[in-house]
Amino acid sequence: MEKQSWRNSIRMLWPFGLWLLAFYTVWLTIIVATDGWQSLQHHWPIALAMALGSYIAGSTPMGGGTVGFPVLVLLFDMPGSLGRNFGLAVQSIGMVSAAIYIFSARRPLDWGLLRPALVGALIGTPLGAACVAPFVPDLWVKLTFAVVWCSFGIMHLLKMRELVSATGVSNHWRNYDRWLGLTVGFSGGIVASVTGVGIDMMVYATLVLLYRADLKIAIPTSVVIMAFASVVGISANAILSHINPGLYYMDPEVYANWLAAAPIVALGAPFGALVVNLIPRTPTLLLVSLLCIGQFFWTIAHENVSGFVLFCAVAGVLAVNGIFHLLYHWGRNEDAFPALQSSAPETPAVQLASEENAG
Repeated sequence: MEKQSWRNSIRMLWPFGLWLLAFYTVWLTIIVATDGWQSLQHHWPIALAMALGSYIAGSTPMGGGTVGFPVLVLLFDMPGSLGRNFGLAVQSIGMVSAAIYIFSARRPLDWGLLRPALVGALIGTPLGAACVAPFVPDLWVKLTFAVVWCSFGIMHLLKMRELVSATGVSNHWRNYDRWLGLTVGFSGGIVASVTGVGIDMMVYATLVLLYRADLKIAIPTSVVIMAFASVVGISANAILSHINPGLYYMDPEVYANWLAAAPIVALGAPFGALVVNLIPRTPTLLLVSLLCIGQFFWTIAHENVSGFVLFCAVAGVLAVNGIFHLLYHWGRNEDAFPALQSSAPETPAVQLASEENAG
C-alpha cells in the first residue's frame, strides 16, 4: 500500500520534474554557450545566500528577494534598483518552481481571493515599473523594503499563536473577494515593482488576518501570487530597459547574479514548500520575523538614517501595523459586519490547484 502511494506521488509530480529538466537544460546551455563558469565563480556568495533565501521563499509568505535584496544592497553596497531587479529575476525561477510544485502536489489554494489578485497584479506591477519605480530615490527603495518587512515581522511576533493554530478559512468576506483581490493585487504589484517583493505578504496578511485562513492555504496562495508578479515584473523591466535604457536602466550584474543563483533557487524554493508541511511552522516563522525586524535596524544604521527620514520610517512601520491590526480586528469581530453574512458562493473558494485547472 505504501509503495503504491509512493508511486502515485511520483506520478503526480511529473509536471514539476519536467519543469526542472527544462530549466536545467536551458541554464546549462547558457553556461556552456557563453562560457559562464568564471562568472559563476565570481558570484558564488549570492548563490550561497539564496540557498537560505529560496528555502524561506517556499516555506513562508516571503519571496527569495527578501534575502537577496538586503544581501546585495546592504552587504555588497549595491543600489536598491539592482536588488529589486535581482529579486524579481531570481523569484521568476524560484517562486515559479515552488508554484509548479504546489500545483503538482495539489496543495489547497484560496482561488476566491487569488484569481482577482492575479488580475490586479497584472495591471499594477507593470504600471508601477513604468510610472513609479524609476522615480523613487534609492534610499526610499531601501526604506520601503525595510518598513514593509519589519511590519510583517512585528505582526507575526504579536499574532504568532493565533496564526499557527488557525484551521480552514472563513467565508465571511466572500462577497468581497473580487474587490479585495483586485485592490490587494494592484497595490501589491506596485509595491513589488519598487522593492521586488511585497505582494505575497499583502495577500498572505489578508488571508490570515481578515479571512482567518489556515497557513496551509495562505502560504501556498502567497507563493503563487509572488511567482506571477515576479514574472510580470521582470518582463516589464526588461522591456522598458530596451525602450528607454536611460530611465529604466537594468544593471548587467542582475543577470550575472541571477545566473549564479537560479540553479539553487529552482530546487530550494520547492524544498521549502515541501518541508513546511513536515515540520512545525512556529520556529521558521519566528526566525524569519526576527530577521525581518533585524534588517530594518541594519538598513537604518547602514544608510545613516536620522531626523525626518527616520521619523518617516518609524511612522511607516506603525502605519502598516495599524492596517494589519484593522484587518485582524475585522476578521476576528465578524459580527461588526452583519451585512456581509450572506450565503457562501456555490463554488468553493478554496480548491486544490489541480481542481481549479480541471474546472
